[in-house]
Amino acid sequence: MFGRRADGRALRSTDDPVVALTPYLMPMRCDAQVMLKLQIDYERIARYIVDKGVAGNKMSFMDVIFASYVRIISQIPELNRFVVNKRMYVRNELNISFIVLREGPDGKVQENVVQCKFDPHDTIFDVAARTSQAILEGRKADTDNTTVKIAKYLLNPLMANFIVGTGRLMDRYGLLPRAVLEASPFHTSMFFTNMMSIGMPAVFHHIYNFGTCSLFVSLGSVERSVILNQKGEPQRKRYLPLGITADERVCAGHLYAKMVSMFNEFLHDPSLLEKAPDQVFHDQGMVYSMPAAPKKRELRKLRRAQRKKHRIRF
Repeated sequence: MFGRRADGRALRSTDDPVVALTPYLMPMRCDAQVMLKLQIDYERIARYIVDKGVAGNKMSFMDVIFASYVRIISQIPELNRFVVNKRMYVRNELNISFIVLREGPDGKVQENVVQCKFDPHDTIFDVAARTSQAILEGRKADTDNTTVKIAKYLLNPLMANFIVGTGRLMDRYGLLPRAVLEASPFHTSMFFTNMMSIGMPAVFHHIYNFGTCSLFVSLGSVERSVILNQKGEPQRKRYLPLGITADERVCAGHLYAKMVSMFNEFLHDPSLLEKAPDQVFHDQGMVYSMPAAPKKRELRKLRRAQRKKHRIRF
């Protein structure tokens, strides 16, 4: 309330009057969402992932995308803002929400929502380690995260209406406690969905009006095309499609253009993400709360425990 929230601080001022006006012209995220499709060279990223795997650094396409986004935020922190109740806020954390598939006790595939926090100084190896730990925790067959537990309590329609309505009201005025914000996948810097893992094309997913998410990214199955090479000869090409939906209110359009340019640069050459950034920029002095770095010993322990139960195959 009064410009203070557990997940951010009200924007003090902006040099762009158009950016300051847009929350009043477009009060909801569904009013302000813009969509863009990117096609990334599949061969380059796949080759990079294989080479790093041989060297002992296991990572996935998702890790490369996450690392690119984390590096972008370290250079363009304005992208990590959000709008609530027509007011702009500077987020105090850098986090990504995504769905993890796991095998339930009855053998059926279930979904679990995971939220992973990052440090803007992270390299691609740090990002891969954090993501791996979050996935392993989310795939524990005997563990439900807070989001799933809350969802189970909302099976009663009357209770759901009351609790969700109260939550919306409290969120509007910044009264939701941090524990609830951390349990909500909708209060996040970016929501990511891996459609590639279930053989689906990339989608342009809407941004939820509830919560604070300002960016939704979808990774789709590999697309094949035929192009003309420099000699004018037909050549087969494989692409990774990304469907991006963004809240245009949080910053000026040229910053989004810079984001797309940096996405293309890092996904074209992920090795640029192997070193920490020379400088990390902060939006109006907001320094993110830094998550503890995962330890390799903990990751190995989690993997061994899940292999032993034969519930998750690697």
